[in-house]
Amino acid sequence: MKSKYGWVEIDGIRYDHDVIMHTDRSVIKRSKKKSKKFKKLFGHTPLSDHDLRFLDNDEAHIIYIGTGQFGDLPITMEAHTILSKSEVIIRPTPDILNLLEDEQRLFAAVIHVSC
Repeated sequence: MKSKYGWVEIDGIRYDHDVIMHTDRSVIKRSKKKSKKFKKLFGHTPLSDHDLRFLDNDEAHIIYIGTGQFGDLPITMEAHTILSKSEVIIRPTPDILNLLEDEQRLFAAVIHVSC
């Protein structure tokens, strides 16, 4: 796995948008639609509780949040509350990708590709 500003490559496939990795390693586009309402408050579309709804169906042992190339993805308080119920690692996207390479536990991840 690797990334640069604006893209991430997972299992040989390049994505030019934020992604969610499910516990079965399937990758889908992160829909920012419901989180955009917070953009003015944060100056950027943050990770919100709406982005984490998929965790209700994924039984991840650990959750990884890639906060972008420079680690600037804001996270709402509601999202922090949801994440506080699990083991979570929040770091810049390149660091998260390195950790995922060796992760043996069932994991889910939200990967931000810019900032």
